[in-house]
Amino acid sequence: MSAVKGDAALLLLADSRLPAGGHAHSGGVEEAVRLGAVTGTGDLARFLRGRLATSGLVTAALAAAACELAVSEVVLVTDSETGSGTAAQSAPGAAAGGGADTGAGAMGEPAALWRRLDAEADARTASPAQREASRTQGRLLLRTARRMWPAAALDVLARAVPEGPHHPVALGAVAASAGCEPLQAALAAAYAAITGPATAAVRLLGLDPVAVHRLLADLAPALDETAHAACTSLAGAVPLDEEPYEEPGEEPGEEPDERGTGRHAGWRAAWGALPGHGAPALDLLAEGHLTNPAKLFVS
Repeated sequence: MSAVKGDAALLLLADSRLPAGGHAHSGGVEEAVRLGAVTGTGDLARFLRGRLATSGLVTAALAAAACELAVSEVVLVTDSETGSGTAAQSAPGAAAGGGADTGAGAMGEPAALWRRLDAEADARTASPAQREASRTQGRLLLRTARRMWPAAALDVLARAVPEGPHHPVALGAVAASAGCEPLQAALAAAYAAITGPATAAVRLLGLDPVAVHRLLADLAPALDETAHAACTSLAGAVPLDEEPYEEPGEEPGEEPDERGTGRHAGWRAAWGALPGHGAPALDLLAEGHLTNPAKLFVS
């Protein structure tokens, strides 16, 4: 996989013009503006820095984990007519167009892994309103990406989480299918965590776009640091094939079931160590936004 391809795909993923619905979400800024918590560039700068350090880091780590899983995942593609099976690496072009049904048996362990990683994202999103917004964005991104970068991993993810995966999970899987690496997926997630709210603030408060982009430029070093920190947290998440793993509640020495065996099972244990920084203020803003009768943004 060429670095050039990953770099170009990263630009596409980070582009607010990508038809995946991201422009409709303010990341809590609309409610903050309504409450008077954000009134100008000074307030916005503090809001963005806090968001990047909390939910930005969490989503970056989840996106990196999803990218790592999609790159490493081997999908068993079964020929329904011959009954034969072949292993296809889930990389760009590994599967034809975004809707070919490989059957329930073709998902196997990868589907369980996607559900588990999505559950990790769910556990790190305390606000029901934020969960819904995240799944809405993830569903739209996945639908768009399956047409842009068809890949087996995206098909498996769509079937594994039919209600729509959380946005960082979808973003990581899409990044891998587009040829990006986990660090690039983490950077795209961190970038989205602050640029969406920044753009929303320009529209809501009539701020000078150049001044707001100056704020984003000042945050560029922190963006890099966040992406690298996200990947550092993931560094131990891919164990050796022989690493033992026990499901929570499993007695020592108990015969493991099919969900607790193999290399991927060790991943699931390690995902629990990914960052889980809470942001209660963002949770409250998201819930309060639901009662706003004249809102411009979905969330």
